[in-house]
Amino acid sequence: MAGPFSRFFKLGSQDMAIDLGTANTLVYVQDRGIVLNEPSVVAIETMNGVKKVKAVGDDAKLMMGKTPDNIEAIRPLRDGVIADIEIAEEMIKHFIRKVHGKSNLFRYPKIVICVPSGSTSVERRAIRDAASNAGAREVFLILEPMAAAIGADMPVTEPVGSMVVDIGGGTTEVAVLSLRGLAYTTSVRVGGDKMDEAIVSYVRRHHNLLIGDATAERIKKDYGIAVMPEDGAGETIHIKGRDLVNGVPKEISITQANVAEALAEPIGAIIEGVRIALENTAPELAADIVDQGIVLTGGGALIRGLDDYLREETGLPVSVAEDPLSCVALGTGRAMEDSVYQGVLMSA
Repeated sequence: MAGPFSRFFKLGSQDMAIDLGTANTLVYVQDRGIVLNEPSVVAIETMNGVKKVKAVGDDAKLMMGKTPDNIEAIRPLRDGVIADIEIAEEMIKHFIRKVHGKSNLFRYPKIVICVPSGSTSVERRAIRDAASNAGAREVFLILEPMAAAIGADMPVTEPVGSMVVDIGGGTTEVAVLSLRGLAYTTSVRVGGDKMDEAIVSYVRRHHNLLIGDATAERIKKDYGIAVMPEDGAGETIHIKGRDLVNGVPKEISITQANVAEALAEPIGAIIEGVRIALENTAPELAADIVDQGIVLTGGGALIRGLDDYLREETGLPVSVAEDPLSCVALGTGRAMEDSVYQGVLMSA
């Protein structure tokens, strides 16, 4: 379909880059930047045995853990890959429609989606199928650590080794990059979700109190800390949940030191992943990393003291990217727009 037709289709459609994350989905539209950033949650309502989408994104996130029997709030992505393909498709469709508005002229965009480096070909095909069924003209994939590095303004096109640690909701991607490619990459299936689970099980074990994922996430965001507070306690946090002994709702207080203790295991797994990546790096690239240091991206990079802790453990300079939450989406968008990054995109 070369010639005027394909040009017309290109004119009418705006290419999109999607960071399909376990926790949040961000959409970047060509020449407009990031236009949408919403939680990856879909609420499905069952009426007389027929399922239909009730809400997507922010509205659905508010329903998590608070739904009646006929409504269920689903997160279609687990560990960075699609766990429920039909719901994921509905979610992508909804986001594309939301960005493009109702007009049918802007159909069939070219879509670039990022995938975890450790995902299998089956998981990648699921992502590709979901996007094509949602109305994409062509689907390209980009590896998440690559996108994160481009978004964090790292010198990925030069023959210089640089290391990026992208801590997402489902996975942590650790990669050493050089010359537009991944020299070494490892994907640890520990991310924000595992941290939430760790807080839930800590509170349950030590205080016999059952709290929901949303409460755990709020504690992690507001009070999450990677190292013990200097005074040994830190701030006091009041949390409400269900008492497991008496079965009634109650409020207890814990300290920041307790949160640090709860997060020690998932953070340890991330540090271990970084260490394994460093051990497997070629010596020349390792020499560059000593100068360049490690860059942290993703939501997990916002946990207080994580950069210092990593600096202590590895002895390397560690910095947090400027806007860690949107690095991957920005990088995916830049890779799509800029011909310098040709060859980074994989056709699915």
